[in-house]
Amino acid sequence: MSKRREVLFSHGQESGPWGTKITALARDARDAGLEADSIDYRGMPDPADRAAKLVARMRDSSKEILLVGSSMGGYVAVAAAQQRPAAGLFLMAPALAVPGWPELVETVTAPAFIVHGWQDDIVPIEWSIDFARANHARLHLLNAGHSLTEALDEIRTLFRAFISAGS
Repeated sequence: MSKRREVLFSHGQESGPWGTKITALARDARDAGLEADSIDYRGMPDPADRAAKLVARMRDSSKEILLVGSSMGGYVAVAAAQQRPAAGLFLMAPALAVPGWPELVETVTAPAFIVHGWQDDIVPIEWSIDFARANHARLHLLNAGHSLTEALDEIRTLFRAFISAGS
């Protein structure tokens, strides 16, 4: 019997906990038999505070945790995974090297999938390439902008592959 797993979502700086991408991916996670929750970081501009909130939520769970983050939420997911073990990371246009934010350790122990849009004009694609190279992560570059919503079907397919990889 496999260990029960839970997916914890971290939204971006300007979005909320149940935006279009998170709602669709949470439905896919639940359809696969996983629990899914999205942390509400609204009103928390500091990424370190967000990461601390996510780590506290991870401590409250007895399940194996998969972290999913978009933009600033990608940074938060990586920062949390460097403080508390995660079973996997699914990062969408992760803001991993923003000047003024606490610097992340270059590597993580959790297997990682990264999705980034070629036309992202907010988060440089090079940050995802560098992180993928340092972590031997699966990197998927899509014909999309920063929000990635125009590639939602592709992202859902990649996410389903990500959650089934650990089954």
